[in-house]
Amino acid sequence: MHRTIRAAVCSVAVAGLALGLSSCSEAVDQVDKAVDETYEVTYEVTGKNVDSIEFHGGGGKATAPKIESVSKPELPWTKTVKLRGIMPSAVMPVAADPEGAQVACKITYKGKVIEEQSSKGLVTAGGCTAESPVTG
Repeated sequence: MHRTIRAAVCSVAVAGLALGLSSCSEAVDQVDKAVDETYEVTYEVTGKNVDSIEFHGGGGKATAPKIESVSKPELPWTKTVKLRGIMPSAVMPVAADPEGAQVACKITYKGKVIEEQSSKGLVTAGGCTAESPVTG
C-alpha cells in the first residue's frame, strides 16, 4: 500500500513540476516578446519660458533609458519617439521665471492621452511619466 501511495505522490509531483515549468516557460516567452516590442508616444510641452526639456528618446536600456535634452525649446513643443519594451515614456520640462513659470506636459499613445501634468511657480519642473503600454 505504501508503494501505491508513493507512486501516486510521485506522479502528482512530476505532473505539477511539468505544469509549473510550462507556465514558467510561457511567462518567460511573454517577457521576451514585451522586451522586443516597440511602441511610439508623442510628447507635448506647453507653457511659458521653458528653459529645457528632458525626455526618454528610445536609447539606452529599458531600466536605464538614455535621457535626451532640448535647451530653450520653442513652445508648443512636440516630439514623437519610438520606445522599446518595458521602457517608460517620460518628459520633464523645466522653467525658472521670476514672474512665475508655467509648464504643462502630455504623453499620447495611439491618439489617447496616457499622462498629463501641469505646474506653476517661480521654479517649475512639471514631469510626465507613463508605464509602457506593452507591459499589459
